Amino acid sequence: MADSCLFCRIARGDIPATIIAENARCIAFRDINAQAPVHALVVPREHVTSLNDLTDGTLFGEMALLAQQVARDEGIAESGWRFVVNTNRDGGQSVYHLHGHILGGRALGWPPG
Repeated sequence: MADSCLFCRIARGDIPATIIAENARCIAFRDINAQAPVHALVVPREHVTSLNDLTDGTLFGEMALLAQQVARDEGIAESGWRFVVNTNRDGGQSVYHLHGHILGGRALGWPPG
Protein backbone atom coordinates (compact mmCIF):
# COMPACT_ATOMS: atom_id res chain seq x y z
CA MET A 1 0.00 0.00 0.00
CA ALA A 2 2.73 2.48 0.92
CA ASP A 3 4.17 2.30 -2.61
CA SER A 4 0.96 3.63 -4.19
CA CYS A 5 -0.41 5.75 -1.33
CA LEU A 6 -0.55 9.44 -2.28
CA PHE A 7 0.54 10.70 1.14
CA CYS A 8 3.32 8.11 1.46
CA ARG A 9 4.63 9.31 -1.89
CA ILE A 10 4.48 12.95 -0.76
CA ALA A 11 6.23 12.06 2.52
CA ARG A 12 9.02 10.32 0.56
CA GLY A 13 9.39 13.30 -1.77
CA ASP A 14 8.21 11.38 -4.85
CA ILE A 15 5.38 13.88 -5.41
CA PRO A 16 5.99 17.60 -4.88
CA ALA A 17 4.11 19.42 -2.13
CA THR A 18 4.57 22.69 -0.29
CA ILE A 19 6.09 21.39 2.95
CA ILE A 20 5.66 23.97 5.73
CA ALA A 21 6.87 21.99 8.77
CA GLU A 22 8.20 18.60 9.71
CA ASN A 23 9.52 16.52 12.55
CA ALA A 24 11.11 13.08 12.66
CA ARG A 25 7.80 11.23 12.20
CA CYS A 26 5.46 13.68 10.43
CA ILE A 27 5.25 16.31 7.73
CA ALA A 28 2.88 19.24 7.24
CA PHE A 29 2.05 20.62 3.83
CA ARG A 30 -0.49 22.94 2.23
CA ASP A 31 -3.76 21.39 1.08
CA ILE A 32 -4.21 21.86 -2.69
CA ASN A 33 -7.99 22.17 -2.18
CA ALA A 34 -7.96 24.76 0.61
CA GLN A 35 -11.21 25.25 2.54
CA ALA A 36 -9.91 28.17 4.65
CA PRO A 37 -7.22 30.84 4.29
CA VAL A 38 -4.91 28.48 6.20
CA HIS A 39 -5.45 24.83 5.29
CA ALA A 40 -2.62 22.38 5.78
CA LEU A 41 -2.36 18.65 6.34
CA VAL A 42 -0.30 16.84 8.96
CA VAL A 43 0.66 13.36 7.81
CA PRO A 44 2.72 10.67 9.52
CA ARG A 45 5.66 9.47 7.43
CA GLU A 46 4.71 5.86 8.14
CA HIS A 47 1.57 4.49 6.56
CA VAL A 48 -1.39 4.23 8.92
CA THR A 49 -4.67 3.84 7.06
CA SER A 50 -6.95 5.73 9.45
CA LEU A 51 -7.40 6.75 13.05
CA ASN A 52 -9.11 3.36 13.54
CA ASP A 53 -5.78 1.68 12.73
CA LEU A 54 -3.53 3.80 14.96
CA THR A 55 -1.75 1.71 17.60
CA ASP A 56 0.90 4.20 18.73
CA GLY A 57 -0.62 7.10 20.67
CA THR A 58 2.66 8.98 20.67
CA LEU A 59 2.41 9.30 16.87
CA PHE A 60 -0.88 11.19 17.17
CA GLY A 61 0.68 13.37 19.85
CA GLU A 62 3.51 14.25 17.47
CA MET A 63 0.95 15.07 14.78
CA ALA A 64 -0.86 17.39 17.21
CA LEU A 65 2.35 19.13 18.27
CA LEU A 66 3.30 19.69 14.64
CA ALA A 67 -0.18 21.11 13.99
CA GLN A 68 0.32 23.47 16.93
CA GLN A 69 3.65 24.62 15.45
CA VAL A 70 2.00 25.26 12.07
CA ALA A 71 -0.81 27.25 13.72
CA ARG A 72 1.78 29.43 15.45
CA ASP A 73 3.93 29.82 12.33
CA GLU A 74 0.86 30.72 10.22
CA GLY A 75 -0.31 33.31 12.77
CA ILE A 76 -3.62 31.64 13.65
CA ALA A 77 -2.82 30.21 17.09
CA GLU A 78 -4.26 33.15 19.02
CA SER A 79 -7.33 33.84 16.86
CA GLY A 80 -8.28 30.15 16.73
CA TRP A 81 -7.94 27.14 14.53
CA ARG A 82 -9.22 23.62 14.10
CA PHE A 83 -7.42 20.26 13.81
CA VAL A 84 -9.73 17.75 12.13
CA VAL A 85 -9.19 14.05 11.50
CA ASN A 86 -11.73 12.47 9.16
CA THR A 87 -12.07 8.71 9.55
CA ASN A 88 -13.43 6.42 6.85
CA ARG A 89 -16.09 7.15 4.23
CA ASP A 90 -18.91 8.54 6.38
CA GLY A 91 -16.38 10.63 8.31
CA GLY A 92 -15.25 12.29 5.09
CA GLN A 93 -11.88 10.55 4.65
CA SER A 94 -10.90 10.53 0.96
CA VAL A 95 -7.21 9.56 1.19
CA TYR A 96 -6.71 6.42 3.24
CA HIS A 97 -3.58 7.51 5.06
CA LEU A 98 -4.06 9.03 8.51
CA HIS A 99 -3.95 12.82 8.30
CA GLY A 100 -5.18 15.86 10.16
CA HIS A 101 -6.44 19.08 8.62
CA ILE A 102 -5.31 22.38 10.14
CA LEU A 103 -7.95 25.02 9.34
CA GLY A 104 -7.90 28.68 10.31
CA GLY A 105 -7.59 32.24 9.21
CA ARG A 106 -11.35 32.90 9.37
CA ALA A 107 -14.23 32.20 11.74
CA LEU A 108 -15.16 28.52 11.46
CA GLY A 109 -18.83 27.64 11.85
CA TRP A 110 -20.33 24.86 13.93
CA PRO A 111 -21.51 22.27 13.32
CA PRO A 112 -19.25 21.38 10.41
CA GLY A 113 -20.50 19.30 7.48
